[in-house]
Amino acid sequence: MGKCKKQRKRFDEINVIPFIDIMLVLLVMVLTTATFIKQGVIPVELPHAQTSAKEDIEKEITVYVNAKGELFFEKEKVTLKELEEKLSTISKEQTVVLRSDKESRFQDFVSVMDILKRLNHEQLYIVTKE
Repeated sequence: MGKCKKQRKRFDEINVIPFIDIMLVLLVMVLTTATFIKQGVIPVELPHAQTSAKEDIEKEITVYVNAKGELFFEKEKVTLKELEEKLSTISKEQTVVLRSDKESRFQDFVSVMDILKRLNHEQLYIVTKE
């Protein structure tokens, strides 16, 4: 007569699938909340510090070259010599934005670039349209 032994199943491993599901939900919640904070949707009042240093935020200087080849320094019409004088008075770290009309002569663009190079201006942006 055969004895019927009841077999017991041992649990040697832990099922980690529910743990992973919970962690993914928490990750989504954290990322969503961080996005709202970054976009300013959630109002946050920032703390004040006594020793924080204020930086002087200098606005950028804009140089325009229109289709007729006329030069403008911050909406003031100038010659090449006047432009060089005005650019020599500003800091080398100051950002200079060059807005040149697509119909302007290439020589006008090169003349402005030559002045900026001669004055060692490194912060130069050329504005284009996408």
